[in-house]
Amino acid sequence: MPQASPRGTYLQISESLRQKIEAGKISEALPSEAELMRTYGVGRSTVGRALKVLKADGIIDSVQGAGWYVAGTGDRRPLVERVMDLLRAQGVAVGDVFPSENELCERFGVSRTAVRSAIAQLEGRGLIAMGANRRRQVRALPAERGDS
Repeated sequence: MPQASPRGTYLQISESLRQKIEAGKISEALPSEAELMRTYGVGRSTVGRALKVLKADGIIDSVQGAGWYVAGTGDRRPLVERVMDLLRAQGVAVGDVFPSENELCERFGVSRTAVRSAIAQLEGRGLIAMGANRRRQVRALPAERGDS
């Protein structure tokens, strides 16, 4: 982004994102803040200000631990719930290898920080633990939805 601009850089970024949303290039989850920082060559505070503009306009919503979404789209449940649903859907068994951080980041389009938080919650619940091969393993199966 050009730095010598009559409009604030964050406004240019918010306008760029708005156009991508209106054109359908972004239809659900927005890229992570880290990805936006790389794309636009700016710092976290500039990206944050751009996202706040779009949120104030009702174009996007934030979900703690899950990221930013186009308003009215996306799975708004906490990431840990979505990961447990994934485990249920894949029919994992005790002792199976748990997906890597990279796999979860890609699968859910969230930051590594969000994935690590969800993993910590799953470890705290005794559902996963580090195995002998330095990969996490399923230690217990998640309860069926509604049984929590």
